[in-house]
Amino acid sequence: MADVSKLLFLRHLRGTPTVWTRFQKRGRTVGQGTSQSFWYRPLVAVLSEVPVDDRELPLMFHARTADFADVTVQATVTYRIDDPALAATRLDFSIDPYRGKARARPLDQVATLLTELAQQPAIDLLARLPLAEALTSAVPQLREDVAAALAEEARLADIGVAVVSARVVSVRPEPELERSLQTPTREAVQQDADKATYSRRAQAVERERAIAENELQNKIELARREQQLVEQKGANNQRQAELAASAALAAAQGEAERERTLAAAHADKIRVVGAAEAEAETARLAAYRDLPPSVMQGLALRELAGQLPEIGQITITPDLLTGAISRLADGSR
Repeated sequence: MADVSKLLFLRHLRGTPTVWTRFQKRGRTVGQGTSQSFWYRPLVAVLSEVPVDDRELPLMFHARTADFADVTVQATVTYRIDDPALAATRLDFSIDPYRGKARARPLDQVATLLTELAQQPAIDLLARLPLAEALTSAVPQLREDVAAALAEEARLADIGVAVVSARVVSVRPEPELERSLQTPTREAVQQDADKATYSRRAQAVERERAIAENELQNKIELARREQQLVEQKGANNQRQAELAASAALAAAQGEAERERTLAAAHADKIRVVGAAEAEAETARLAAYRDLPPSVMQGLALRELAGQLPEIGQITITPDLLTGAISRLADGSR
């Protein structure tokens, strides 16, 4: 839409770089081109605006394959008005000089023409292909055929339209048919997923088994080491008992040897003392052998007196005194 401003009975139009504008007055072209700006009188001015920027036209149409399957083709055509002066003479690009609004919709006519021209080569190609080939490998060929058909179309050149590019986005069957076609792939993918799940489960079971075996081996190893420890403790206790018994035996033997030594020493002492006493007794007896009986009696009495308990009083009877005197007299003889 043009930018039109008002001043009294005049109007001013200001264009843009992407819009081609032509100003005619009484059948004569006053000015044309992009980025136009001018004053005019609405009663005598004829204005046309042609967009010259690139425009995207999305297309979606149905076709049938060689095996009678309906498919939907999604494509996009990029075009522009290459000759705006020619287009302005073939299509109605005029605008209201008072408000700047377009009086017609010429771009809809261009879109309809492009859609029809792009559909025909695509429909012809898909009609020769089976569904499987159309879905898998027909997109590049469709793109080439559509682009070639649009580039060679004379009707586009007659209205000043140039096709920049043509792209075929996809070829899809009906939803139910598409689901049917996807079923084997989904089943295969599901089978792969199930295999992966089973594999993970098997690996998990294998890991659990390995862990359980490892724990069992650890328990067995611990039990074996405990057994070795118990056996070692028993051997140590037995060795300690043997060493203690050996030490006790050695102590007993030492004590016995000491006792024997002490006993032998004591026996030797007793023998020596006995021998000495015997020799002393022998010497004493030898000394007593040559003494007279009265002396021996006196010595005996003295010895006896030394052995008797203490006597506080003694009574001497005539009989005792008479007997003693008699024995002394007999002894003196």
